[in-house]
Amino acid sequence: MLAAKGFALGFAVAAPLGPIGALCINRTLQRGFRVGLAGGLGTALADALYGGLAALGFAAFSAFLGAIDGPLRLFGGLAMIWLGWQGMRPKPPRPAADIGARDLVGSIGATFLLTIANPTTILSFAVFFAGLGLASTADAASAAVVIAGVFAGSLAWWVILTGGVALVRHKVGDRFAVWVGRLSGGLILTFGLLAVGSFVAGLGR
Repeated sequence: MLAAKGFALGFAVAAPLGPIGALCINRTLQRGFRVGLAGGLGTALADALYGGLAALGFAAFSAFLGAIDGPLRLFGGLAMIWLGWQGMRPKPPRPAADIGARDLVGSIGATFLLTIANPTTILSFAVFFAGLGLASTADAASAAVVIAGVFAGSLAWWVILTGGVALVRHKVGDRFAVWVGRLSGGLILTFGLLAVGSFVAGLGR
């Protein structure tokens, strides 16, 4: 039961299209399925980390997020602005043979940090965690089951998303893929501007 709830939580938090989803779509179109899925893996790892923090104590988890929300919002916003700008620049798709371990590790690291820094993800995680009755776990074994479920659910969504985009990519022309990549880059840029704007507005309070 705990594993199923954890899976549902991971899937539900990952599924809404936001800056991370747009980034994974962009990278799948431009650099292939492996790089796009690597980005999803980074997000799943970050979701599992938040699951672990929440399992250690929901009140402490909420206090921790409140303490670091501002700096994370600024960091995440600036990073998304840069990634969005890069994504909007036209790039020809790269052959799979050109994708190395460095590309995969870089995608995992980038989406891991962005997921950690995304205040929308943090808020969604806290709400769903409470709603599913996972705000407290009895022991370390139960917490481990929840964390594993969160990771599996989140990763399942990214397999579905990047796999679907990769399939469509092979059925449409390069021009269409470039424009979809630009659109997703613009979406990432917009999220970044909103995150930085909310941080600046918070300073004036």
